[in-house]
Amino acid sequence: MPSIRVLGHAFRAWRRNKRWAKHEPETPYLADLLSGAPVCLHVGASDGRHSYVMTQVAPQAHIYAFEPSSFTFEVLKLCLAWHGIGAQVTPVHAAVADAAGELLLVTPKKTSGRMGHSYAYVASEAPCGQVRPDVADVGLEVEPTAVVALDDYCAANGIEHVDFIRMDIEGAELRALTGAQGIIDRDFPHVLIEIHPMMLEARFGGSADRVLEVFRSRGYRMFAVNGDRLEERTEVETSVPWKDYFFVHPSRAGDLPDGVFKARMAA
Repeated sequence: MPSIRVLGHAFRAWRRNKRWAKHEPETPYLADLLSGAPVCLHVGASDGRHSYVMTQVAPQAHIYAFEPSSFTFEVLKLCLAWHGIGAQVTPVHAAVADAAGELLLVTPKKTSGRMGHSYAYVASEAPCGQVRPDVADVGLEVEPTAVVALDDYCAANGIEHVDFIRMDIEGAELRALTGAQGIIDRDFPHVLIEIHPMMLEARFGGSADRVLEVFRSRGYRMFAVNGDRLEERTEVETSVPWKDYFFVHPSRAGDLPDGVFKARMAA
């Protein structure tokens, strides 16, 4: 039986999704990327809000939702059941990086006293001092988590084609993309990724430009939401702690449903 705390979080997430409330500004654009029966990887699935949207804009989609937090994973499973999308979404209790194994999931305790589950990240050891450079905290919690590489996971589970990747993993982007290079080179999936310049440098020894280079070197085009507009970009904004970016490969432009991405890719 789930705890009262899990039930409370799951109910709020379920209700928010049903009302289409508090979604990120990139969410409406998923309808311009997904159609038919796409196979999607939701990396850093949290309570499943993007998984839910994917099933609404592409009812035949199948999503593999990766979430490392034990608490949030229980919330995710309840939300999937309450939304009636358990047959479409496969929850995977694991973090994603460049190789399989085990790491620590570090969750900061916010100044409000609540746990910052949305700010949790993987590390080989617990940090000393401030938990992360871009969020104020008053402590942390640490738990071990299984780790998978997307290439290995797809091979082991017979996933022969990936259409879309949503990734929000608090600075581990480069490590996760390194473990997905086979998928990217094979399928050129559409990607929506939240890039964290400060976390990449402070906790993962990477950079936003190295993440961008994964896509730039393969010929992808990059887009970001600015206010109420979708704009093409050539550089990542490093003056903000995090921002979402879409990547679309020209070879997949013909697969796009009618909408803003199809129009932009034809320009």
